[in-house]
Parts: sequence; structure tokens; C-alpha cells
Amino acid sequence: DRDTLLGEIFSSGICCITDVGASVKSSKSAVALSKKWPQIYAAVGVHPDSTADMTEEDIETLRSLAQEKKVVAIGEIGLDYYWDKEGHDLQKHWFIRQLDLAREMNKPVMIHSREAAADTMEIMKEHGKGLKGVIHCYSYSLEMAREYVKMGYYIGVGGVVTFKNSKKLKEIVEEIPLESIVLETDCPYLAPIPFRGKRNSSLYLPYVVEAIAELKGISAEQVIEQTEKNARDLYQL
Repeated sequence: DRDTLLGEIFSSGICCITDVGASVKSSKSAVALSKKWPQIYAAVGVHPDSTADMTEEDIETLRSLAQEKKVVAIGEIGLDYYWDKEGHDLQKHWFIRQLDLAREMNKPVMIHSREAAADTMEIMKEHGKGLKGVIHCYSYSLEMAREYVKMGYYIGVGGVVTFKNSKKLKEIVEEIPLESIVLETDCPYLAPIPFRGKRNSSLYLPYVVEAIAELKGISAEQVIEQTEKNARDLYQL
């Protein structure tokens, strides 16, 4: 049961969660949940996989949701060429519209990008200039991560950093400053080792912290302190 799980999460030492929308419907749910729990904030946005039927009316709905007090970001927005479900041009159109909305509402963005590295970077350079945000579930090169960090974006790191085959992400975590990393779960996906394949939750974040601490040669406490500061700065909590 969701309330039981959230109770467990918050009594385990997790201070707060940003619940992320991926459609108009789930964005409304995230806002509702943020009103119920003082520790929960919301992000509102339409994921690239859900852009097929998107309309300007949806942008209006997101605009009014974004005015709610506990909505701290526009997301999850971006490009996803993996499933190739929605046309690339359509995805790009709604990605740009939502970046514009974030600028208008003065909110940071949560960027989803899968097998769309070049197009995402091109759009972010043109339409994401001066915005703050996180490149969620980062899966591209170290060079590109450095480029995003230079642009002022955070790199989102979750359970993948604990996987044996995630050499690239491990290298990125080693190389980029801790000041540019935020922790994330991507629940229900990407649970860290030893829970890989199970339903993920914020209860497993200590495993992500341990992996980052090990890669950086610092204490778990230092990782927690800095990544919490990063998230508070990013979402203005």
C-alpha cells in the first residue's frame, strides 16, 4: 500500500521526494500527493512517449498545475527514440513547448533522453539556455556530461551506478564534481543491486549513496550532505 511505503520511506531518513509526472494524468496525481504529504513535492510534464495525443490544451493544464505552491519543476520531458513510438518531430515540438513553459514559469526541468543524445543536446543549447535542471537517468558519454555540467545542469544518478556493467556511468560519477550530481530512483524501474529487477523505491537510495561514495573515495555522509544541498538548490526547497 502506497501510504505504508511512504511512511516507511520517510521514517528511514529520506527527507523529501519530488514525485514526477509523465502525462497530464500522472502530473495531476503528483500534485494531489504533494498536498497530502508535507515531504512530497511535484513535477508536472508530459514524457516523450505520451506526446502522440498532446494538445495546446494540455500545455494550459500544465501551466495551471505549475502554479500550485508545491510544484517545483517541469518534467519529465525530453526525447525518447528507443521505442520509436512517437515521431521525432512531434516529440521535439512538445519538448520545446515544455521548455518554453518552464522558462515562463521560472521552474527547473527534468530531462528524459534515451538514444537521442545529439538532438537533445541541440535543443537544450538552443531552448534550454539559462534554465536549471537535471539530465535524468544519465546514459551518455563523459564528454557530454561535462558539457551539461558546464551549462549548469545536474546529472541524475540512480540504481544503475550499482550495476556491474555500468562502466560508463561509474566513470562519469568519478570525473564530474559531486556538486553536479542529484540522487534519483526512477521508481518503479532501475532498483540498485541487490534488488535489481524488483520494484524500486527511495528506501534503496543508501545503496546508490554507497556506490557514489566508493567511486569518489569519500564518506556516505559527504555524498548525502552535498546531493541533498544540490536538490534543495535545484528545486528551491
